[in-house]
Amino acid sequence: MAHPYASVPTGGSVVEVIIEGMVYCQNCMHYGTRSLAGAEPIAAAKVSVICRNYKNRITYYKTFETDAVGYFYGELKGFKMVHPVLDHPLQGCHVKLVSSPRGNCNVMSDVNKGIHGASLSYGDKRLSKGDGEEGVVYAAGPLAFRPRDCPLPKAHA
Repeated sequence: MAHPYASVPTGGSVVEVIIEGMVYCQNCMHYGTRSLAGAEPIAAAKVSVICRNYKNRITYYKTFETDAVGYFYGELKGFKMVHPVLDHPLQGCHVKLVSSPRGNCNVMSDVNKGIHGASLSYGDKRLSKGDGEEGVVYAAGPLAFRPRDCPLPKAHA
């Protein structure tokens, strides 16, 4: 029988689910695009991790805050995974923008689906946590807010 939590035993070790990513302020020169060229990281921005099960019910919700360089790292403690495929973080979890502390850059953008929910990707990254515990790291984003007062993009002649 599969363990009902994200920290599932696998071959004698325990695996925990970890989500990481970056949050930026999109440069006005790229307003209306998905580009993050010239973007600046946002410290103390908030993102949420929302997971739904195979019945589309929310089974996990938590907010995380970025550090001084715009990086967020969150362990999904208490995340339940009843069905090993349909409830898997790659299938059921998404990361959304919540808030930016920067008054000059606090409008949510949908770069990498930051408004609607960024999917997770797995890059074969694992962390050894000691005592036979291991963390599987999934990435989201990068996500971005944008300045409220960006000039409209100019039409090309």
